[in-house]
Amino acid sequence: MEQLKTIGRELAMGSQGGFGQSKEFLDLVKSIGEARSKAEEDRIVLSEIDILKRKLLEPDIPKRKMKEYIIRLVYIEMLGHDASFGYIHAVKMTHDDNLLLKRTGYLAVTLFLNEDHDLIILIVNTIQKDLRSDNYLVVCAALNAICRLINEETIPAVLPQVVDLLNHHKEAVRKKAIMALHRFHRKSPSSVSHLISNFRKRLCDNDPGVMGATLCPLFDLITEDVASYKDLVSSFVSILKQVTERRLPKSYDYHQMPAPFIQIKLLKIMALLGSGDKSASEIMYMVLGDLFKKCDSSTNIGNAILYECIRSISCIIPSPKLLEAAADAISKFLKSDSHNLKYMGIDGLGRLIKISPDIAEQHQLAVIDCLEDPDDTLKRKTFELLYKMTKSSNVEVIVDRMIDYMISINDNHYKTEIASRCVELAEQFAPSNQWFIQIMNKVFEHAGDLVNIKVAHNLMRLIAEGFGEDDDDADSKLRLSAVESYLQIMSEPKLPSLFLQVISWVLGEYGTADGKYSASYISGKLCDVADAYSSDETVKGYAVSALMKIYAFEIASGRKVDVLPECQSLIEELLASHSTDLQQRAYELQALLALDARAVESILPLDASCEDIEFDKDLSFLNGYIQQAIESGAQPYISERERSGMLETTDYHSQDHHEVPSHALRFEAYERPKPSSLRTQASTELVPLPEPSYYSEAHQPISTSSVSERESSEIKLRLDGVKQKWGRPSYQSSTSASSTPPQAANGTSSHPDVGVGSSSLKPRSSYESKKPEIYPEKQRLAASLFGGSSSSRSDRKSSSGGHKPAKGTASKPPKENPIPVQPPPDLLDFGEPTATSVTATDPFKELEGLMDSSSQDGGSTDVMGVLYSDAAPVTTTTSVDSLLSELSDSSKGNPGTYQSQTSKGPNSQEALEKDALVRQMGVNPTSQNPTLFKDLLG
Repeated sequence: MEQLKTIGRELAMGSQGGFGQSKEFLDLVKSIGEARSKAEEDRIVLSEIDILKRKLLEPDIPKRKMKEYIIRLVYIEMLGHDASFGYIHAVKMTHDDNLLLKRTGYLAVTLFLNEDHDLIILIVNTIQKDLRSDNYLVVCAALNAICRLINEETIPAVLPQVVDLLNHHKEAVRKKAIMALHRFHRKSPSSVSHLISNFRKRLCDNDPGVMGATLCPLFDLITEDVASYKDLVSSFVSILKQVTERRLPKSYDYHQMPAPFIQIKLLKIMALLGSGDKSASEIMYMVLGDLFKKCDSSTNIGNAILYECIRSISCIIPSPKLLEAAADAISKFLKSDSHNLKYMGIDGLGRLIKISPDIAEQHQLAVIDCLEDPDDTLKRKTFELLYKMTKSSNVEVIVDRMIDYMISINDNHYKTEIASRCVELAEQFAPSNQWFIQIMNKVFEHAGDLVNIKVAHNLMRLIAEGFGEDDDDADSKLRLSAVESYLQIMSEPKLPSLFLQVISWVLGEYGTADGKYSASYISGKLCDVADAYSSDETVKGYAVSALMKIYAFEIASGRKVDVLPECQSLIEELLASHSTDLQQRAYELQALLALDARAVESILPLDASCEDIEFDKDLSFLNGYIQQAIESGAQPYISERERSGMLETTDYHSQDHHEVPSHALRFEAYERPKPSSLRTQASTELVPLPEPSYYSEAHQPISTSSVSERESSEIKLRLDGVKQKWGRPSYQSSTSASSTPPQAANGTSSHPDVGVGSSSLKPRSSYESKKPEIYPEKQRLAASLFGGSSSSRSDRKSSSGGHKPAKGTASKPPKENPIPVQPPPDLLDFGEPTATSVTATDPFKELEGLMDSSSQDGGSTDVMGVLYSDAAPVTTTTSVDSLLSELSDSSKGNPGTYQSQTSKGPNSQEALEKDALVRQMGVNPTSQNPTLFKDLLG
């Protein structure tokens, strides 16, 4: 408002020659005012733009002239033309030290630029400097610019200075600082969340203007969180009481009403705080009652306060006296000759009938008068009130009035709203079936193209299901009434497409149900509809489907079907149609006519449109055929997910529950091979194993050469015919060390039995992949026949993760060996999958890790330090023997510790570092201190 006043003052001074305005500017204003057409005005403005472009390019323009040019640019911009060529000059003017020029520059910048403009960055520094100015007018100009130009990114640059200005000695500065903080809160609430207490403090400011400005941000905060401001109820009531008692200065009066805009804002805040709160509402009773008595209803501002009081009463828990006072105020509004006051009365009455429905009955005559008023806005508001007042006793009158008004208006948007309300009221309060059908026919006849298609589907479903009662006779009468009314309406020259779809469906389902109308008569009518609306493929499709139902019911009942010539020609025409949908319907109708009664009855049963269709998602009826084919040698079906290697972890628990794979990155571990009776045989055939020489006693010497030969003989995989499922080699983490089985006597961990007896074991993933929850879709609450919306529900499958089985169990020794030894390690068993994310690695390195893992499981020790050592082979062999002896003894005492130490696989770099450390210390691993050597390696 202040900016507009400044513009008017500047223009007025220019018209009077103030500040030395040139004759060119005066002629511009005069010529635009005298323009006879928009084209003439545009010609004048474009000519002025060319002049200003040349003027602004001149060097050393005096400040007085530049100020005039900026004002002329503002004038051009306000007329809707582009003046961007002069924006930079307005930005430069904000840097001027002259107060008048600076305020002119700020005024022009706030009108020219928006918060996302590229030139904003050029004035942030100027704003910061002006906020520290000693002249409060400069500070106010900067705060005005902040409210218009500062965006979320530049808020931190000026926020500390704005907060400091809340304590400025000038009330105008404090007020504008509150407004700036309010702006910051709306743009970025998180940036001022720590400054909310300042609004509470400024509510107690000595200046009423600052207090009134604080009500605006507090209203927004209370709207977001009512509970946090319940303690301010008494404060707001006290402020409102002081305002009504005229304790504020006279300068805040407007038409002899004390600070009316502060009163309105306080009433809105109190409505929020008193909603559903009995104790808070009781505190407000006295001040609200005083407002009804003190408000002057002869002025518009007094009526505005009364209207806001009515709105507040409708939100809180009112007392009977307040309801009476509100009803009296509404009565005065309705009896007024002003359309604005009548509108306020109708709106207030609509709010109060939610609390006390009897209030509306006292003003029925006034409401009827508003229906007859020529003011269209008032009439629409009255229909909204009638919609809320509708009951079984008055539904016929109200719906008839609404339909008559719907026919008379041309506004398609509002006509759609009226039609949907008529449908909803007819469905809820229909006194009889005939009336209901008549109302629906009128709605579809006059607004069929505007009605939502859901309304038509709901109507068809309602006719099929009846009124939800077990009275079959009433449902039959409803359907017969619908058929009779539709047969009469079909003679109309032009009907909406949606209405014709409903007619065709009803005639197809129930046209011959009661035997009153023959199949030939109904089929002839349907053919007429298809011929009359040949350009509408949807209507023709509904008509053909209806013909199919008519003939199917006749065939199922054993009666002879006589296809009319016009129906036969329609079928032949559609058989060659360009529409595949119509062509398919025609072929289906032709095929149905050649079937017997039993087949037709199974395909299209009578009155089964609302029957639930049961379908087998898993196609279980094919199980026998599939089993027979598999037994005959056919290969089982492999799903696309399995073929692409994207198995879901839920398949490990149940093969019956499948989830749709997502297209995002997958971090599950690879699937473990399933144990089976053929697994031991396959591993024995594919992995040639020598005699288990490493199953000897722990104290038997093992040479380096024997270790190398053993590794080379064990890790030779013959992969011909083997399904490769290479995964990341998994090792047991230290957290699961406590759950591992005890170590064998030779220091090696035992392996699960992979024989025939273990075929029931199933691998489990380390975590379950949850199916993404399908939240129910949000459907619009469009007014329809049932007055509601259906919500789709989706079942969410829950999968519970089982406990992980132990990685190893005690193995039974072979019968032919007296010494208990472990079976050969299964190199195809990659271990328990882990929950770590699978990273892309070199397959050769991965295979190398697999070999190392297999050798560890087989009983060999970590000899990386020995292999990379510079010592002599003989010495190395001796040290390894000692090391194996010590590790074997240690594993017997604390198998869990050894398992956690050796479960991570060999690390060549770590072994080199440890070996180098041993050699630097001069330790002889074979003779001096084997325990120290063991600690260094472990």
